[in-house]
Parts: sequence; structure tokens; C-alpha cells
Amino acid sequence: MDSINYNMTGTVFDMQRFSLHDGPGIRTIVFLKGCPLHCRWCSNPESQNNSPIVMYKKSDCFKCGRCISVCKVGAISFDNETHIDREKCTGCGECTNVCPSGALVLKGKTMTIQQAIKELKKDATIFRRSNGGVTLSGGEPLVQHEFASQLLLACKSQGWSTAIETTGFGSSEAIEKVIPYVDTVLLDIKHIDPYTHKKFTGISNEVILKNAKCISQITKTVVRVPIIPGFNYSYKDIEDIAKFVKTLNNVDTIHLLPYHTFGENKYDLLGIEYTLDGLKRLSKEDLNEHKRIVESHGIKCIIGG
Repeated sequence: MDSINYNMTGTVFDMQRFSLHDGPGIRTIVFLKGCPLHCRWCSNPESQNNSPIVMYKKSDCFKCGRCISVCKVGAISFDNETHIDREKCTGCGECTNVCPSGALVLKGKTMTIQQAIKELKKDATIFRRSNGGVTLSGGEPLVQHEFASQLLLACKSQGWSTAIETTGFGSSEAIEKVIPYVDTVLLDIKHIDPYTHKKFTGISNEVILKNAKCISQITKTVVRVPIIPGFNYSYKDIEDIAKFVKTLNNVDTIHLLPYHTFGENKYDLLGIEYTLDGLKRLSKEDLNEHKRIVESHGIKCIIGG
């Protein structure tokens, strides 16, 4: 096995335990910062920036002013409607350290591979008993491909199964370094049309579709499709995706993920607008015909994670 640099650092913004929908068995998800896409429905908008970011919950604020007194760049003011000037804020986290109510929370911290593995070892018994393991998510893990590859390699050295949730957007170098250490890739295919893809995510999908072919040649791949009204809810959209998936290797399943608003409140905490406000949430029943279309192409289809 390749050598592991346990001193390598990356930026992690969360670890979620006891996950049942992000790979086989019971898993712990490591969320990495940074994403080149800005999907309008993103449920982790705090992940998009590569650096740590402060979230502010106005309803929990005492207005004690401690945060203002410790901010070295003058980014915090009660005169500011969102409390934090995002252009000035450096994400140092000093304000979160003195906040007595927890109204200010820093999302993102530097961790070494050694620190991450030490934390993940707490779940080793659960991994073994459930045939579970570790899933990297984000953000987009390929943004931190050096850290991601070393963390996955370290997980493999522990005997844990590995998975990754990815948009598929990354360099050839990132694919070559990360994917060989992944047992299961959970790959988002959001749309086939590049113009529509860019309109709703901020980037075109040429690189994603090219990488999908490469990834599916390396390891087992499960395609996930977040179904968003007004974006890819039409039967033709699903037909096009199913036809594309049929051209991939090592892919026999598509997961259709109904649109939800679980992360909508985070936009308010970050002081940014949620542009899909008021969009109808979808139920599993809303996707029954979409499921039938996928299955008509000989592909197993599951509604939900």
C-alpha cells in the first residue's frame, strides 16, 4: 500500500455519524470545504467557500457585543442587517469563541489526516459490525484532492470501506489520485444539457460528463439525480439522463432524490438569498413515472437516498 502522509492538512466543516444513505452499512460522513458549483438548491451552502465561514443565528443573539470587541477587521456590527460584513470577515473564528449564546458558529476547521482518523476510529466497531465505513462529502471532495486521497488511503489501511459523494467536477489529476481509493462513488448527474446545467449550478457539465465515464471505469458507481422542479423535472430530462447512464460502466442503479428544503435556513444564517424560495417540495409519489422511465432502460431505480 502507498505511504500515508498523516501530517497533511485539509479543511473539514462537519462529521456526521450513523448515516444509512451514503454508502453500504452504517457510515460516518466527513464533509470537506470547497465546491466549484453553486447549485441553487444546495443544502450545504456553507461548504461552497474553500475557507472557514461564520454562520449567524439572529434569534439566539443577546447583543452582548463581545464579538464586536474581538473582531480585528471590524467585520461585525449591529447596524449591519446580517451582522457580518462578508467581504471583511476572514473566518478566523475569534467571534465564535467568545459568543455566549452560540449565535455565531464557525463552519470549517483545519485537520490533519491523523486527527481525522483518530476521530473516525471512535466508530470503528460500528463500521465492522455493519459492513459500513467512511464517506467523503462536501462541498466537492475533489477540490481538496490531495487531502481526500490521503484520508481515503488511511481509511483503507484501517480496513474500512470507502465512498465519496461527488459532483464529478474536477481535474484529471484529482480523479486519478482519489477514485482508485474509493469502493463506491455516489455521482451526481444533474442534467445533460450544458446550458441548463450552467444556469442552475453556475458551471457547464462537459467536464462532469467526461469524468463520469472515467470514474465508472475505475470503480462501482451509483448515479444520483436531485430532481428539481423547473430544472430537470420533465420526463425528457430523466430520459436523457437514463440514456447517458446506460453508456457508463459499473453503473446499474440510479437514485432519484426529490427536491427538499432542509438546508434553506442556512442561507439566512449566511446572509444570502435562497433563490428557490417557495418552490414546491416533491414527494416520492411525485417521481413514480420518472422511476418507470429509468427502469424502462434496464436500470435499477430507487427514489430517495
